[in-house]
Amino acid sequence: MSIWWSLHLRREAASVPLARRLLLGTMETAGVDPDISYDLSVALGEACANAVEHGGDEGSGTSAAYRVTAYLDGEKCHIEVADSGPGFPVRRGRRTAARMNSTLGATMAEHGRGLCLIEQLADHVHFANRPGRGAVVSFDKILKWREGALLNVS
Repeated sequence: MSIWWSLHLRREAASVPLARRLLLGTMETAGVDPDISYDLSVALGEACANAVEHGGDEGSGTSAAYRVTAYLDGEKCHIEVADSGPGFPVRRGRRTAARMNSTLGATMAEHGRGLCLIEQLADHVHFANRPGRGAVVSFDKILKWREGALLNVS
């Protein structure tokens, strides 16, 4: 058995805890180890906060939406957060949060830490731009299960 869900959320700060609570509730019900659930919920919160802050066209005066999709199967959880903003800065070579943040400097010290945190909490992370349509942060983590878990395949 597997579980997946997708949310279309308004770019408002109140949407971030909603997405986190849904993920935590899903993982608790499925029987995922609480430490893994917590790591993924923090990473999801950071990705959602980034979409809320940067994920739309500020000049339009509209509150653009962003999408969160989560997929749990027997061995991993995959999460994707996609927005409609300007995307990540284009860099040559492999882009990581550390490299993107290395150019921010002291004036931007309060920004950009979330991407590094996602990289530390997840097993695999991918940052991508959808030309003309925004940015996508996707990440996954190998799951550990409680005894008698609903989705555990071992």
